[in-house]
Amino acid sequence: MIGVPRGPGETRIGVSIQIPAPYAQDLQLARRNFGDPMAEAIPPHITLVGPTVLDGDALAQGLADLAEVTKTIAPFTITLRGTATFRPVSPVVFVQVVRGIAECEQLETAVRTGALAQPLRFNYHPHVTIAHALGEDALDRAFEEMEDFEASFEAASLHLFEHGDDSVWRPVREFMFGG
Repeated sequence: MIGVPRGPGETRIGVSIQIPAPYAQDLQLARRNFGDPMAEAIPPHITLVGPTVLDGDALAQGLADLAEVTKTIAPFTITLRGTATFRPVSPVVFVQVVRGIAECEQLETAVRTGALAQPLRFNYHPHVTIAHALGEDALDRAFEEMEDFEASFEAASLHLFEHGDDSVWRPVREFMFGG
């Protein structure tokens, strides 16, 4: 959801764990093949803080808070496996996080404070979206075709993403775990 309007001097950001190569390319290609128009605009990721609009002072504070929080986090293993969906509540099919769930939940709680605090529309559930807001047939296809997907990697950092005027989300700053 991007719906939060951005005014002059404000930046729309998000905080996520990036999915590394080669898995990111595989997931992005799958999303594109399912017909998701956001495949090129949203790199594969696990969201920690959803779209948030901040002015310059709040952004500076948010960056400082992220730097402080990530000093205390140790790298951890994430394993992605199989598919699930948020249907009928939300038209989303995703690859499941099956290892690293507790770490993602703790990290999300730690970073979603101060300038980055925001109310949640739904309970936090770490995942990687592969199809969103498509027709039922495309969502079913994504669910079935990616059910055997599996990947494991070490999460050693999180990224601050910025939503550009061209509607593309880009990583603009990395925060390494452990400082």
